[in-house]
Amino acid sequence: MNKNIATLHRIASKKSRLIIGLMSGTSLDGLDVALCQISNSGIQTKVILKEFHTWPYQPLFKDKILAVFAKPIIDFQKLIELNAEIGSAHAALVLKALKKWKIKPHQVDAIASHGQTVFHAPKFLYPQATRNATLQIGDGDHIAVKTGIVTLSDFRQKHVAAGGEGAPLAVYGDYLLFAKKGTNRILLNVGGIGNFTWLPATAKPTDVFVTDTGPGNTLIDQAVRFYVPGQFFDRDARIAGKGKPDQALLSALKSHSFFSQKFPKTIGPELFNLDYVRAAQEKSNTQELPLPDLLATLTYFSSVTMAEAITRVIGKKKVELFLSGGGAHNPLMMQTLKELLPRTISMNRTDVLGIPGDAKEAVLFAVLANEALAGGALDFGKRSKTPSVSMGKISFGF
Repeated sequence: MNKNIATLHRIASKKSRLIIGLMSGTSLDGLDVALCQISNSGIQTKVILKEFHTWPYQPLFKDKILAVFAKPIIDFQKLIELNAEIGSAHAALVLKALKKWKIKPHQVDAIASHGQTVFHAPKFLYPQATRNATLQIGDGDHIAVKTGIVTLSDFRQKHVAAGGEGAPLAVYGDYLLFAKKGTNRILLNVGGIGNFTWLPATAKPTDVFVTDTGPGNTLIDQAVRFYVPGQFFDRDARIAGKGKPDQALLSALKSHSFFSQKFPKTIGPELFNLDYVRAAQEKSNTQELPLPDLLATLTYFSSVTMAEAITRVIGKKKVELFLSGGGAHNPLMMQTLKELLPRTISMNRTDVLGIPGDAKEAVLFAVLANEALAGGALDFGKRSKTPSVSMGKISFGF
């Protein structure tokens, strides 16, 4: 038997696996590294988060990503070089984390790498498109070779190949870890884009779904980067907290057809960017809006579109809502969201479920890797946007 196939067989046969989940989202703030002990698979999956750390991206590295990020026209040579550079950089950060935790690479069974999304193109957004498309870079072979650890990566392509839009993928892990029969749950993640998984009280995979809601932090972050050089986000809403939402601009921001489309749906900074904001300002004649008011409006925009999307799904049902992602640290956004949601919803962070909100997405990709190695496809029904597939391409070291 080929030694690599034998390695996979050994990993799959273990009672539990030590898997590192890696996540770098559209906020581009850094790499989340989650060391997970995972036993069983499917609905019997159990996860213990052993260690977690976020390595911030250095400004120069972030600038290289921004040079190709969500842009329809780029320098292709920069893209292919960055594919290898990100993979190598992520491998170095994994090794740095393992050294910090006093763990040897050979003790880790696998790495699950989401990669860095650089363009997301659901076909509804592009009139001439013939298919859904998405691209994550940060080559898995570079990670595997430099760490010596089996690496699963490029998860989203199987989703697209099976008829999905490549995002959001959270539903697969959210269902396995957090569905609870008899209890309606919403798992809301506020990263660059807002998305939530609906886990109804039936606890049946055919009844769950995941959807994007619109912007989370992305418009706020982009505005801060543009108007406040050297600053990448509005920490604790210190700027937005000094302003007030402008209703004319808010109305213009909410006028896009995306918000009236049926669930599930997906979107990214390819739509929600500073050009989108400027077009809304021109439409509402708010070009001279002070920065605090602009950020207050963008913060409210994210909150209200999340709240309206959730309300459309749950109606008057009693629901437990659990938050994750960077937006959960924005006090203004969270307070606004709480005020806008129905009183039948209770709000907590996923920390109370045993998975810290900052680590949740990295953990979910570790779970996807565990399913690819030792599990199987769940039956989510015949729904193209939630295909019943396992995901992840496998790379071996030497």
